[in-house]
Amino acid sequence: MIQIEKVKKRFGEITALNGVDAVIGENCIFGLVGTNGAGKSTLLRVIAGVLEADEGQVKIDELPVWENVQAKEKVCFIPDTAMFFQNATADVMRDYYQIVYPKFDAVRFDDLLGKFELDPKRKLSTFSKGMKKQVSVLLGICANTQYLLCDETFDGLDPVMRQTVKSLFASEILSRKFTPVIASHSLREIEDICDYVGLLHRGGILFAKDLDEMKLGIHKIQCVIPDAADEAALLGELTVLQKEKRGSLLTIVVRGSYDEIEWKIQARQPLFSEILPLTLEEIFISETEVAGYDIKNLVF
Repeated sequence: MIQIEKVKKRFGEITALNGVDAVIGENCIFGLVGTNGAGKSTLLRVIAGVLEADEGQVKIDELPVWENVQAKEKVCFIPDTAMFFQNATADVMRDYYQIVYPKFDAVRFDDLLGKFELDPKRKLSTFSKGMKKQVSVLLGICANTQYLLCDETFDGLDPVMRQTVKSLFASEILSRKFTPVIASHSLREIEDICDYVGLLHRGGILFAKDLDEMKLGIHKIQCVIPDAADEAALLGELTVLQKEKRGSLLTIVVRGSYDEIEWKIQARQPLFSEILPLTLEEIFISETEVAGYDIKNLVF
């Protein structure tokens, strides 16, 4: 389990992380999403022990991660930009990872390189961005650490490779103790693969929830209520995250239980009503608007 306790990190006058609290459980895929500059990459580096928190701490299986070899042995970090030695080949990086990670599986790494059709003798500097990302992911998986921190894992991968990497993650979880933490701007990718999602905004976590439970607790409603007073009363009874009115059609995003919301709507005798499923992207937009990050205020 990864425990993030009131973590703050500043770079000069810039506060990248501002009192982040979160718990990441075991044997799940945790997605980390957020607005631009929210601190996703910084948080992953603090969890990995690459950066030291200015305040607070990160514990991995109850061990403080900073300057702690026992804790760091449990974690492998894949940065957004692939980091390799100059003129290194995949074989060279394999040998290096064997030194750093005691449980590194060199045989499996060589086997996966063959399946991915990646030349182990070719200089990695000549690889495309997507090919470099594939090598990074394979190194991370074969390190056999309990936690794998991935910064923009799917960026640069084609659709087939994205699906292959997802399948590899799923297979690892079934076969051993394995928890990937994936920071991504692609909400669609997060939605497809993750069990839990944490939303970072302006250096703090707005929420960290089970993805399925989160979808059950927030709903998009379209309805037509003929009486203006009834409509106003309904809006007052509901926890409204987003509201839009076009003609007589009211569209709202609401937090709460499905049955309770449905009962309150029907009590107002609507001419029409339906409750629609929400995508993670719509949830993201709604939650960040509540926190003051409204696209309408930025553009119009």
